[in-house]
Amino acid sequence: MIRAACAALVLVATLPGCAGGLSQPTGDNGYAPGVDRRKEAVDGLIVGNRLLEAKQYELALDAFTRAAADQGMTGEIYAGIGAANLGLGRLGQAEKQLRKAIEFDNAAPETWNNLGMVLLDTGKLPEAIEILRRAFALSNGENDEIRDNLRLALAMQSETVYDPEIEKELDLVRSGQSLYRLRQMEP
Repeated sequence: MIRAACAALVLVATLPGCAGGLSQPTGDNGYAPGVDRRKEAVDGLIVGNRLLEAKQYELALDAFTRAAADQGMTGEIYAGIGAANLGLGRLGQAEKQLRKAIEFDNAAPETWNNLGMVLLDTGKLPEAIEILRRAFALSNGENDEIRDNLRLALAMQSETVYDPEIEKELDLVRSGQSLYRLRQMEP
């Protein structure tokens, strides 16, 4: 009996303290507003590219997938999916998507560069050099990152001996929208 009375006293004592911390609901019914389906959605391609810039590769894949549902599989969408997979380190998937992207006539030099970097990273040096040359030509020699990547690939080709220390010193980094290059890691 005493336990029940103590429990009731504790309950009565704590209820006023709990009620003070609650806030009143906002809006008509206290819930967040719904989605306005009358407005036009932002293009999934734009969202995907912004997410790539923010290094949110999983979310970018989702955005490019939504864009593909609306627009079909275009070269830009293949390139975006390939860049997102490259950012996630999924080199095999990235290579497949980037190869499909360059089949389109309007493939950007950055797409060719990304494919070259994937091939370089997977050990396909001769093909990587040719792809990077094509990327450099498509950019009219104006893209410094592509030029640096081509120089690096050519330097790697001139080396006849495999040196695991050199491989440890290189890192694949993103520089710009959907553009990757090799950089020498700092000690």
